[in-house]
Amino acid sequence: MKLLIITQKVDYNDDVLGFMHGWIEEFARQCERVTVICLQAGEYNFPNNVKVLSLGKENPEINPEYSGQKSEIIKKIKYLLEFYRYIWCYRRDYDAVFVHMNPEYVALGGLFWRLGRKKVGLWYAHGHVPVSLKIAEKSANIIFTSTVSGCRVKSAKIRVVGQGIDTGKLKSQKPASSADRSKVKSNDQLKIITVGRISPSKDYETLVLAAEILKNKNLKFEIEIIGGPATESDKNYFAELRYLVVDKKLNDEIKFIGPVANREIAGYLQTADLFVNMGQTGSLDKAIVEAMSCELPVLSCNEAMLEILGGYQDLLMYPKQDYKRLAEKIEFINNLSTEQYQELGKNLRSIVIKNHSLNNLVSKILNLYKKI
Repeated sequence: MKLLIITQKVDYNDDVLGFMHGWIEEFARQCERVTVICLQAGEYNFPNNVKVLSLGKENPEINPEYSGQKSEIIKKIKYLLEFYRYIWCYRRDYDAVFVHMNPEYVALGGLFWRLGRKKVGLWYAHGHVPVSLKIAEKSANIIFTSTVSGCRVKSAKIRVVGQGIDTGKLKSQKPASSADRSKVKSNDQLKIITVGRISPSKDYETLVLAAEILKNKNLKFEIEIIGGPATESDKNYFAELRYLVVDKKLNDEIKFIGPVANREIAGYLQTADLFVNMGQTGSLDKAIVEAMSCELPVLSCNEAMLEILGGYQDLLMYPKQDYKRLAEKIEFINNLSTEQYQELGKNLRSIVIKNHSLNNLVSKILNLYKKI
């Protein structure tokens, strides 16, 4: 198959979208040729059968006589013209289209692709249902998503295919066996990690309030928060969050690491003892599944995890914004025996390998294209 992939950014150093580099590599392994159109390109390293075409956001220069809103309009027109130029000029280099998380591109190119007998697929995994998704649903042949709750538009075109996790890179570095939990814990204290953008939808306050309870119970722990704010409102939220940490006297326990390139996340996960997620969006957070792949126990309130955890739902989930219950769950994980802890981690990784490995995901997607 010759595949056109459309994505927002191609850059293995990116903290949010860096994982797409691995996805493109896997598609390249299973396809004759892969052409990638992205809004912005950074650093990448692909095999010879991959061609990357950028719409140019990494080069923001524009005529200085234009500024503000006028400048943004001109940029968008430039990107749009480049998009149409690419899909026309390279039309013989692909017979199927895979649009990642940007339904507006399906809306923009759908008619052209359908007239050209291209198979059009959209990946969408988010609880929000924008107008562009509803429009894209009409033009797409098929819509791929990670969980049932990942795409909430009503359509017979939706196929649930799981997440795409590189289980070869994301694996445990813990000792195969330990005489006691002190070898699992970091420096005799529980090392907790969470990964995600610093924004209200991630509900970091619940973690801070749970940490206050744990400290009052004299539990030894440290928390690493990986991620940063993206918008002005996120920055305001971040400032409030830092103040809350100071107010609760948790400066020594809670550390804000900042954004970390996705390719470097494994190192953080592999040195942690527990992953927590407080997300409120209802869509599957890929970082949770990455943690599971590293044999890391996870705690989450995200309803999408009901489809992922199987028999571990009651054990590893807590009600949204219930910081008291989260604190109880953290204590429970901390008190597991070495054998219980290791068995839990191995079983969680088995779930990822079976249902969410990257090579299986790409195989599923390509086989579904063949059936269109």
